[in-house]
Amino acid sequence: MCDNDVSGSLCLAGARLVLADRVALGSVTIEDGLITEICEGDAIPDGAIDCAGDYVLPGLVELHTDNVERHIEPRPEVDWPHLPALLAHDAELASTGITTVFDAMRVGSIHSGKGRYIDYARRLADELLAARAEGLFKISHFLHLRAEICSETLLEELAGFRPEDRIGIVSLMDHTPGQRQFRDLSALKTYVAKKRGMNDAEFADHVENLLGLQERFGAKHEAGAVIEAARLGAVLASHDDTTAGHVTRSAQNGVGFAEFPTTVEAAEACRSHGIAVMMGAPNLIRGGSHSGNVAAEDLARRDLLDIVSSDYVPSALLLAAFRLAVIWDDLPRAMATVTRNPAEAARLDDRGVLECGMRGDVLRVRPVGATPLLRGVWSQGQKIG
Repeated sequence: MCDNDVSGSLCLAGARLVLADRVALGSVTIEDGLITEICEGDAIPDGAIDCAGDYVLPGLVELHTDNVERHIEPRPEVDWPHLPALLAHDAELASTGITTVFDAMRVGSIHSGKGRYIDYARRLADELLAARAEGLFKISHFLHLRAEICSETLLEELAGFRPEDRIGIVSLMDHTPGQRQFRDLSALKTYVAKKRGMNDAEFADHVENLLGLQERFGAKHEAGAVIEAARLGAVLASHDDTTAGHVTRSAQNGVGFAEFPTTVEAAEACRSHGIAVMMGAPNLIRGGSHSGNVAAEDLARRDLLDIVSSDYVPSALLLAAFRLAVIWDDLPRAMATVTRNPAEAARLDDRGVLECGMRGDVLRVRPVGATPLLRGVWSQGQKIG
């Protein structure tokens, strides 16, 4: 299992290796969990797996997925046992080629009204870390705390986490109605009405409550979350930046990457400030945002896209990378958006590229038309899919 018994040797040969700067025919050897040799050429060593021209590329690195929340609450107000949910989540990601994940968990709750959100992250994190320690997971798990600025209990919940909790990312999430992702209130109404079953009056009360929370806690929560991210040793991310002003504030806070900027203006400002831009794979595959924000493809064609996240569809990550390869006519550059670039953004220097000394997280992929067919997944050289 991942991060435990990684002894043994694996050689994948006869493959089109997706290296950092080119695609080359060759082989990759993994011993005791690490890449130990990369050879170019068509030789098939004894005992090697002949990949017959399939691509071999690094395992995918996912920085922001809501998938674990979907498993612990498969329907609104339906609580699912956490360990089975975590194991199903882990297996699903492994089956899509994701070998490193930052599991997003909301911190910051609202305890009143129909729009309430109850604390759950600390308990779920404990269960996830215990399962990892027992070697129950196929892939490598870190934590991503989604710090809800517009809430009642953000700083109290953040205080319950420790630097040893494998918290790699803290993102500043401001879902105040009328700005950022929900500057169009009709989009917010559609979202919460479907998820929470609110009528018009209940939605109006919900909006009024959120606006009040922003007024009371917004500045305090944002400043406190920045301090807590530093205490936890986590990378700080922004979320749904819309204006150049938002990005300036993100830069002042020390943000390392921007999740899902909603406009070209914000993405261009990120580039000016040296902040990496992350967009959602579903946006890229669908040809646009489901909530009316900027299209990921538009940013890609403007050279304003650095990282791709599966967001709410794990299988979209690999598919999006191959879609980008067509847009850019550059497979190594496209694959970097789901491997090397997210690893670097999360300060992981041991994965994300096929190089000697790196973790033996690799995929075998065969294109079928425009669709990448995943034919093998290895985590630290161990077959997991």
